[in-house]
Amino acid sequence: MRNGLVLFTSDRGITPAALAMAAEERGFDTFYVPEHTHIPVRREAAHPGTGDETLPDDRYTRTLDPWISLATVAAVTSRIRLSTAVALPVESDPITLAKQIATLDHLSGGRVEIGAGFGWNTDELADHGVPAERRRTVLKEYVEAMRALWTQEEAAYDGEFVSFGPSWAWPKPARHVPLVIGAGGGPKTFAWIARHADGWMTTPQQRDITAQIGALQQAWADAGRTGRPDVRILIAFKPDPDDLVAWAEAGATELIWGVPDKEPDEVLASLDRLTSRLGLAPEPLLG
Repeated sequence: MRNGLVLFTSDRGITPAALAMAAEERGFDTFYVPEHTHIPVRREAAHPGTGDETLPDDRYTRTLDPWISLATVAAVTSRIRLSTAVALPVESDPITLAKQIATLDHLSGGRVEIGAGFGWNTDELADHGVPAERRRTVLKEYVEAMRALWTQEEAAYDGEFVSFGPSWAWPKPARHVPLVIGAGGGPKTFAWIARHADGWMTTPQQRDITAQIGALQQAWADAGRTGRPDVRILIAFKPDPDDLVAWAEAGATELIWGVPDKEPDEVLASLDRLTSRLGLAPEPLLG
């Protein structure tokens, strides 16, 4: 399995570029950042971790823009993949977002991937004009529209939430941009992934991961998809070595490890401990 690193970015502590550069030097495969455009003070949406309107901490109110963050990462790295855990595409204009992602992919040498969510904070979505009960449909149309802009010489799309006539848009991504959905595992989510995405990213609340991988693979087969879905496990608890073996045997493709948004010395020390536990080898210096 690959190893990814996620930083819950904020306007304090280590910068995404500094951490990603260190992660690449230590052999990590993917670097992830999250997204929240804003957090309404008054809201009804329950956080999946707390179960009510309270937040686990204030980082949700201080999150950096993911695509600008990853652009700074691209400028100081050459190998590590650039991704999100998770982005909220429905909170952006899809034509503009397609351009941003394609530009980042072009300038980074084809390293962009997308981890996307449906959006637990329905009050946040409402401020962007996204009806909570239609958020899966909105995301489906955004993904289809962006893929049209990325792959067709004259792209057009006609949907309920996205519509534009024949258009030119370059650059085109260097390859298919992988899309994994970060959401709680269940039949509805797995059916959506099997129809519209490339894989699944677990949530911090997910525990019965091995069985859920099997359920996703069945939904994948039922949808007539070939191969196997990409499965990325967000490590939110200390896994037993037997868990790692079971996940690998079940078909997991990447483990995503987190570090705190603290001062650089503290974060890099934590990263070194993690690198040692994982047995990763730092990249040799070129001379």
